[in-house]
Amino acid sequence: MKIEWILCPFCSNKTRLKVRDDTVLENFPLYCPKCKHETLITVKQLKLSIVQEPDAKTQSR
Repeated sequence: MKIEWILCPFCSNKTRLKVRDDTVLENFPLYCPKCKHETLITVKQLKLSIVQEPDAKTQSR
């Protein structure tokens, strides 16, 4: 069983979370206490990827 810290994708510092190799996270709001940045991530088999949210579109009349 392998356990690793989740690193912030922006400043590369440790966050307050650890994940195991069988952990699955989808659309998880990751908060970094160092740079105070929050981002949505997905983790599967210790592979972290950032979830890109579509920008809000303006309404047309």
